[in-house]
Amino acid sequence: MSTPAPHKLTDHKYLIFDVYGTLVDWETGIHNALKPLLTRFRSASNWSRREVLDGFLSIELDIQAQQPKMLYSDLLAKAHEALEARLLAVEGAAVRGIDETKIATLDGHPPALSVADKPGEPSAVKLDTEPTPDAHKIFGSSIKQWAPFPDSSEALHELSKHFHLIVLSNVDHASFAHTHTYLSEGSSPSPAITYDQQAPALYSRPDPNPHPRDLWLPRKTPGSKSPFSLVLTAQDVGAYKPSVRGFLAAFEAIRSEPDLLVDPATGEVAAAPTIDDIKAKTLVVAQSLTHDHVPAKELGVCSVWIDRQGAVFRPSPPSDGKEFGWRWRFETLGDLAKAVEDEVRAE
Repeated sequence: MSTPAPHKLTDHKYLIFDVYGTLVDWETGIHNALKPLLTRFRSASNWSRREVLDGFLSIELDIQAQQPKMLYSDLLAKAHEALEARLLAVEGAAVRGIDETKIATLDGHPPALSVADKPGEPSAVKLDTEPTPDAHKIFGSSIKQWAPFPDSSEALHELSKHFHLIVLSNVDHASFAHTHTYLSEGSSPSPAITYDQQAPALYSRPDPNPHPRDLWLPRKTPGSKSPFSLVLTAQDVGAYKPSVRGFLAAFEAIRSEPDLLVDPATGEVAAAPTIDDIKAKTLVVAQSLTHDHVPAKELGVCSVWIDRQGAVFRPSPPSDGKEFGWRWRFETLGDLAKAVEDEVRAE
């Protein structure tokens, strides 16, 4: 028999976090990282922030669907390459007077376009649009330059006093390690960071991993300030959200890991919980309605919407919770942490 659904935040013991969009300002990170590419093309140099993110996300989602086991850093590089190819095709079509709707689709790879002078024709327009393989790799590693929201680190450390915090993110181990460092230490990316710079070992996934079930349990690392009890990425589960595979993997990891059955607030140990018991004690905390709240609703798990104001992909008007299933809404993670503290003081 499953546990009845709780009605207070503090009735839960596990918070499954989305990271990029919820804890980290991925929209600004992506937008800034794309600027060197976009400024090379007349057709894209004046795109709005919304147009940039819409164009990039459509490519990214296509690749995720086609190659769910591709590492996220490789996926970013591939998406950057595909966007460049599309812009090359559109720019060349504009110069030649070609209907750009007949150009190859975004996941195709049109050849680099240049316009050569031909006898009897006006001098051609030379475009600064040669393919740039190194730029794809650099963009693929750009996560290390994406900054957390100002409230994220402090709020996470407060929440970790009352819950097991679990990361479920559409990235890979190496990419998350940099973000893990910032969220744990309350720091931000250095302007001097290089694309090939490695994250500190303290906040990187152990390699080799001594855990018998190959779980990444950051709080067990000596000297770590991590607020996270468990980290799962798309690299671990072989799928990108909104697939439910990552959520199911998280529930199974909780059920099988003794340290995760200890209540972080009281020290009490849960006795052989079922998956349904764990789901009833879990909250999904996320900004993205489609990537996180929809699968949470499908699985019958309560969720908290972190409604980041000013986000390009924030719905207008805001969701009322019925369609996407969230039970609580806060504009910042700090607001969620304060609500939890208010409940604790009222007990």
